Amino acid sequence: MTRPEGPPVDEPLSPAEGAALLGPWIGPAATYRGAVLAVSGGPDSTALMGCAALAERGIPVIAATVDHGLRPASAGEAEGVAGLAARLGLIHRILPWTGPKPASRLQEAARAARYRLLADLARETGADLVLTAHTLDDQAETVLMRLCAGSGPAGLAGMAPARALDGFTLGRPFLGVPKARLVATCDAQGWPFVRDPSNTDPRFGRARLRHLMPLLAEEGLTPGRLARLAGRLRRDEDALAQAAASALRDLRCPSPGGEGSLTLDGPGLAALPEALALRVVGLAVAAAQGEAGHGDPRAYPPRLDRLERIVLGEILPALRGGLPCRRTVAGLLLAAGGGRLTMSPAPPRRFPGSRPA
Repeated sequence: MTRPEGPPVDEPLSPAEGAALLGPWIGPAATYRGAVLAVSGGPDSTALMGCAALAERGIPVIAATVDHGLRPASAGEAEGVAGLAARLGLIHRILPWTGPKPASRLQEAARAARYRLLADLARETGADLVLTAHTLDDQAETVLMRLCAGSGPAGLAGMAPARALDGFTLGRPFLGVPKARLVATCDAQGWPFVRDPSNTDPRFGRARLRHLMPLLAEEGLTPGRLARLAGRLRRDEDALAQAAASALRDLRCPSPGGEGSLTLDGPGLAALPEALALRVVGLAVAAAQGEAGHGDPRAYPPRLDRLERIVLGEILPALRGGLPCRRTVAGLLLAAGGGRLTMSPAPPRRFPGSRPA
């Protein structure tokens, strides 16, 4: 019989465990200026706020609740968080999401609004860190969702323990902690919390996958194993990203197209392993978008399946065979020929019946 790893999944975090998890972020040796805690009022974020209140802190900490205004009870729930924060001795702010709400992709829009409001508060208060209470279970669900969407290794690497967010750092100190332990922590400490009904609403994909998790666990696909898979893929992804960035620097050539274009050495690109060549072209596309004045290239990267079809199925074979090839990707014209792969802004699309200006 396989023994479970780590403490029981329903064992509360001790104050020492909570302090150890939060220490690198907000402890006496923390290198950040200040932190904003994202506290929705659910058990995970309530545990984050409570553990932060009990831990020795070396930087200013403020708790914040985004009221999306999507449910009649949301305002009262935010006030409840404010009351608990006061009891714990923490400063708290309620951040309302105002304005019209989209009729479709509501959860995505709400997530974007939440991070924007949290970043705005961090900027206002001089903080450079935003902490969320994403758990091991959230990581497992994220991996499953991205697997269903056909993501590659970068997507299946799941959520990073830390990433850049609008000029700040977004940290996830509980990413390796099962959700049940945070629920148990709130119960043990007497910290009240609420449950968001959208978490079990079958209209949302994450909620539907959440219902499947117990069945998958019976077959051995536990949240812990999914999170371990994400960690391994993130390790490999980091190595591939470093190798691709180095290869891109080596393969860049003076561009005959001038400003706004980017050129790579064709034979050198074609000689790379396909996984690395694909990543190099993806990085080059992002760089070319930026140089062409398209703003933040991360906002609209090319889809992996399209990039695979064009790069692996057409561009690389053309470079190896010395044949010309021209394809459009993410607003850029990729032209292979003459031993080069050049990227430049794509010309305006012409529609049937239209005439040149």
